[in-house]
Amino acid sequence: MSRPSGAGYDVVVEVDDEGDLGHTDLETGLDFQDFGHNDPPTGKIPSQESRGFFSGGGPSSRTTADNSGPAPTGKRYLWSLSFYAQFFNVDTNEVARRCFAALFPKSNFLDVLEGNPDLYGPVWIASTVVLMLFLTSTLAGYFTNLKSDGDGPGFRYNFASLTGAAGLVYGYTAIVPAALWGVLKWYGSDSANLLECLSLYGYANVIWVPVSIASVSPIQILNWVFCAVGLGVSATFLFRNLYPVISGIDAQTSKIVLVVMLILHGGFALAIKILFFAHTASTKPL
Repeated sequence: MSRPSGAGYDVVVEVDDEGDLGHTDLETGLDFQDFGHNDPPTGKIPSQESRGFFSGGGPSSRTTADNSGPAPTGKRYLWSLSFYAQFFNVDTNEVARRCFAALFPKSNFLDVLEGNPDLYGPVWIASTVVLMLFLTSTLAGYFTNLKSDGDGPGFRYNFASLTGAAGLVYGYTAIVPAALWGVLKWYGSDSANLLECLSLYGYANVIWVPVSIASVSPIQILNWVFCAVGLGVSATFLFRNLYPVISGIDAQTSKIVLVVMLILHGGFALAIKILFFAHTASTKPL
């Protein structure tokens, strides 16, 4: 039965056949439901995570679904800065940690990279090596001239050694790993990665910074020892980290690749010793 109420609502009361209101289960049948009138509208204020804060600020699936525009594909093009920024996604502390791991290896360097090889460290390491080779070879040449001429003649910088150092270090650090990667891909290696090869060769150069400083010594035998140490440390570093990748191709081919790689690296170390620490070409009397 129904009756009009003063508030303008219809109140419906169900009565059983016996007319007993005690079995209507009013206490158990009336539940309060939360219809969310106080909640913020869906899609208007997404959470911090849904806004893509930890994924570079990209749009979330919720906001993408609400927008009529197409979702971003995440493609990077050669002419965009984002394409090159991904190769420099490290900070100074991480680069320092990787340099230390290259000098004092405790584990495979690819594990140290943690799937994020970079070009930031290799570029700055190569630039530092170029600068140190120029400065230390010039200083060593000056000391040699000062020792031979007691009056200490004037001298001028030989900037040809600077351009030579740049060509040698940058060329070797870029061309050799790129060629190694190309050979490995040609012979069907699935684990060869160009960025990892460039990163390995770049961080292998860090040993030449202390070697160049030590090679200021006028004692030639010590300079040969220092260069031999630099060759041994960097070659061991490269061999240890590249061997698992190179051994993935044909056995005979992998042996040839390893031998050629070691010969080229030995030639690189020999060029550093002869061109920059012979102590005769970096200074010239006025």
